Amino acid sequence: MDRDEIEEMFQAIGPVTVRRMFGGKGIYRDGLILAIEFQGEILLKADAESAPDFEAAGCRQWTYEGKRAGRPVRMPYWSIPDDAFDDPDIMAEWVRRAHAAALRAR
Repeated sequence: MDRDEIEEMFQAIGPVTVRRMFGGKGIYRDGLILAIEFQGEILLKADAESAPDFEAAGCRQWTYEGKRAGRPVRMPYWSIPDDAFDDPDIMAEWVRRAHAAALRAR
C-alpha cells in the first residue's frame, strides 16, 4: 500500500504520519502509533477494550512465533474487516477504534 492510499484510509481522524519500521510501516497520529503496514496489509491497534469488537467482526490478531519454540506472541494489532474496504463510513469506524486504543495506551 502506498502513502496516499494509507492517508486516504485514515482521513476520518485527520492527517497521519507514515514511517518505515521493522520491514513495514508504522502509521501515527500526533506521535501515537495506531496501525502498522506489514507485508502489504494494514493492521489496526486494539486493546482490551476494543479487541473483542475486532474478534466479533472476524478479524485476526497479528501473531508471530516467539523465540520459545511453538509459542506464538500476540501483538495488539488486528486485521481490518473486509466490508470496511468497500465502505468509507465503516472504515472510519474501525480507524477511530484504533485511534482510541492508541490514546488509551498513551
